[in-house]
Amino acid sequence: MGVSPRLLAPNEHLAGTTGVGQLLERLAQLRATTDALTEQHPTVTFRPLPQALRRWEAAGADMFRYGLAILRPRYATLGLSRTLPLDRVLLGVQSSMDGAFGGFHHPNQGYRHLQMRAVITTLGPMATGQPERPDLAALDLLRAYAHDCLHYGSYRSYRLRGDEVFRSQYGVNFRRHDGRTYSAPDLAGSPTTRNLGVVMEGACDREARTIARAAAQQCGVAEPADAVHRYAFRDSTGRLTEEDVGDLARAEVRAAAAPSAAAAEFLRSMGGFERAIDARYERFLAEVGRAEAEDLHATVLTSMITGVLTPLCEWLRQRRGPKAFEALFLTPAYFDPVRPA
Repeated sequence: MGVSPRLLAPNEHLAGTTGVGQLLERLAQLRATTDALTEQHPTVTFRPLPQALRRWEAAGADMFRYGLAILRPRYATLGLSRTLPLDRVLLGVQSSMDGAFGGFHHPNQGYRHLQMRAVITTLGPMATGQPERPDLAALDLLRAYAHDCLHYGSYRSYRLRGDEVFRSQYGVNFRRHDGRTYSAPDLAGSPTTRNLGVVMEGACDREARTIARAAAQQCGVAEPADAVHRYAFRDSTGRLTEEDVGDLARAEVRAAAAPSAAAAEFLRSMGGFERAIDARYERFLAEVGRAEAEDLHATVLTSMITGVLTPLCEWLRQRRGPKAFEALFLTPAYFDPVRPA
């Protein structure tokens, strides 16, 4: 059965041989409208990303395009030659909520695989519909888009569970029919991770921030002096320090840095994401990859994109012994028999 590339992402697959037509029909329904996404942001005005970019470029802000020139060949070397179509990105440009503050850590945004769309908001105060700092807004947008491209391009296997579209494999992670996942959540306060969801999220963000950092250097974007934009710049380019993260955990520091309560919450989310995702993934790479951390990172990404675990399992086996993947990530609960309630 031929399937339109507009319906399925490049590495999405339909599992099983029965109900495939029904599954495709359900995915087509989910992917035909943006209502389910925009309804979650009733105060925000969204524009398709190409339209928003034309307005930005007319005002002289074209750093996002420079970033795409870095992103596309880099992702092609990882095996992802088809990136997230720009017209499947909704950019929130303005909000009627008093003090609204957008950016990567704005609530309830990111890539939504069932709708095959990304929801992103413009960095900074959202009252006027124009970015307060176009250079930093473009940098934040690049980081978000680069991050979501990897989610879009990673392997997924779908099947039906009743009328529900069920994702049984995403990247190097697996989920059983009853919802149990291959690896357990990390313990609260853990400095590292053995959870495949965190590993993949961390890998996406590490790569995205590497691209944003390269674009900032190429376009000569300097670190701002004011606190809220300084934190945003460091976050987008992967330069938050441990001291920064400690400061972002303190309500009085956030309040002093932020122009509104929403901006203070943005900073709180930034610090939490750094602790729970980015810092844990960096520690994982240091512990498991050691001097070969960059090679491990690239191997994680290529396995995510293809859905083939063999390269990652072999990489780990050569350095940590037989069944290293299972030893690192598998929770016994994944194979426990389901007990009746």
